[in-house]
Amino acid sequence: MRILAVHNQYQQPGGEEQIFAAETALLEVHGHEVYRYTLDNDEIANTAPLLLAKNTLWNSTVYRELRSIIRKYQPQVAHFHNTFPLISPAAYYAAKAEGVAVVQTLHNYRLLCPNALFFRDGRTCEDCLGQAFPWPGILHSCYRGSRGASAMVAATTSFHSLLGTWTQAVDKFIVISQFAMNKFIQGGLPADKLVLKPNFLHPVPTPSEGSGGYAVYVGRLSIEKGLGVLLAAWKQLDRPFPLKILGDGPMADLVTQSARELPEIEWLGRRPSPEVYDIVGNAAFLVFPSEWYETFGQVAIEAFAKGTPVIASNIGAIPELVNAQSGLLFHPGNPADLAAKIDWLLAHPLELARLRLTARAEFEAKYTADLNYPQLLKIYHSAIDLHS
Repeated sequence: MRILAVHNQYQQPGGEEQIFAAETALLEVHGHEVYRYTLDNDEIANTAPLLLAKNTLWNSTVYRELRSIIRKYQPQVAHFHNTFPLISPAAYYAAKAEGVAVVQTLHNYRLLCPNALFFRDGRTCEDCLGQAFPWPGILHSCYRGSRGASAMVAATTSFHSLLGTWTQAVDKFIVISQFAMNKFIQGGLPADKLVLKPNFLHPVPTPSEGSGGYAVYVGRLSIEKGLGVLLAAWKQLDRPFPLKILGDGPMADLVTQSARELPEIEWLGRRPSPEVYDIVGNAAFLVFPSEWYETFGQVAIEAFAKGTPVIASNIGAIPELVNAQSGLLFHPGNPADLAAKIDWLLAHPLELARLRLTARAEFEAKYTADLNYPQLLKIYHSAIDLHS
């Protein structure tokens, strides 16, 4: 099978880039021809605001380029990971015009919420869910803190809803958790077009022993990721315990301040993937304190693969991943409960040792490439059958 893989890359690469790379590599390992079409958000800086708004709604250049590429490579499926903002939904119509089935992975809530997170002013927010036009997102400047930019996003999603893009131009949507699927159905996407397929890792790292004697956080340093809760919890532990923080973001200054106040906190910034895996594998446990409706939780299955248990907030899709075999859950936004769960786990070393074994088993049972590949292929064939 020939696949056109399409992705609009972010300025700060994250989970979507990892999945895009892993999925395309997996397809090639299995003998499929994959043509990658990507644009990078670095181009935004060199794009005039009016042209950016127009291209977000409908990028005519991308439409023409993709039609030409499809004629040359003749793919059976076009698999989209992100079209916002540079590629635009015009890309779906380019594939349709050339008779190619369209699959879209929904990594976030962009179609339902201008900032894609269902998170505003330090709390979850569903004000735009189910709205024909997401005016609250404009009123509150939810995208990039700008009413103008928020209006651009709202206009794009509303225009394409009216045009029937989500119902007519996409054959299958891949959702990566049951929680996310429920939100998209509630937001008006057709249930018969939604297919549940979790993320996976490729290649798979080998498990570690967790002998480093520290906890670890990996991710963006931002409020929706629960950084404030994490740092507050560390001040409430019964006894000090080392914490390594990996990542960067708008709360970096607060992390620096906390590291000055608590010598057991160490901020390591961004590190290459192999080093991150080593640090996670040697950790006693990983803390995943998100406060937004996570659609999945890639960092959790990375920890499981290394045999590292996870202490996570009970919100969004996280409880679908973290259970009694892989870690502990705490009340989201509650540093006292997080501290209590950490203290309990540190006081029960036999339970911690058990979780190291069962976390890896949980990964092998649910999140390997070998399990994921036939699911992906089935979705492609289903999209092709619908399109033909």
